[in-house]
Amino acid sequence: MTSPAESAELKSCCAAVYQSDFARMLLGDSFHPGGQRLTARLGEQVGLGPGARVLDVASGKGESALFLAKQFGCQVVGVDLGPQNVEDANSRATHLVSSVKFVEGDAEHLDFSDASFDAVICECAFCTFPDKRAAASEFARVLRPGGRVGMSDLTRSGPLPQDLEGLLAWIACIADARPVGEYAGYLETAGFDVTTIEAHDSALAEMARDIQGRLLGIEIMVGLKKLDLPGTDLEQAKRLARAAAKAIQEGLLGYSLIVAELPCS
Repeated sequence: MTSPAESAELKSCCAAVYQSDFARMLLGDSFHPGGQRLTARLGEQVGLGPGARVLDVASGKGESALFLAKQFGCQVVGVDLGPQNVEDANSRATHLVSSVKFVEGDAEHLDFSDASFDAVICECAFCTFPDKRAAASEFARVLRPGGRVGMSDLTRSGPLPQDLEGLLAWIACIADARPVGEYAGYLETAGFDVTTIEAHDSALAEMARDIQGRLLGIEIMVGLKKLDLPGTDLEQAKRLARAAAKAIQEGLLGYSLIVAELPCS
């Protein structure tokens, strides 16, 4: 278990990296496998529709929240630890100010009233939360009775190689990936009934291939002095990408969608 100081450092590092230009170049607008296709699947599985009030936890630059509001006609609040992400997301939401807004916040200490949302969405982020039990409890607290949480996240099926255990691997949602049953266990301990578990490993493999291709392009641009990324260790990033792709191919890493419902009584 991480100490409070270590947890704060991990959260700060994750927020800083996901706000960076390097992250945007590697991951595009959608910072999770499956893109809008899997976001739509989550929205369907948690029963979104017009008027539903949704909390998007670790909302990044707002891609999923904006998509959900347009696709399902729901009201979405995005919460993210990174102030730059929140600022950028709100700038992108100017045409949807009546249905989408973004605020700063910590998934383990959500600043919302009890039973204030119909659904919680959390994509490719739960595995980066140092205190997963606290985050699951917060999801339950802010949901109304009968509300649903929809998560998609990286999973592991065994020990990972050393290259996938460091700080960069944690930030990349790898180092603290858990078996899908363990994620379900956190939700069940928080009072949820898990209703759906789906494997989407092919989406993860596709994203890994895309990242390796983009890394090559970034390396070429840096070599040609067309791009400057101070403080970025491209060699380390390439090693991590190769190790992750190998782990995916060997079945050690996967990607799953999990939906759980809060009992009505």
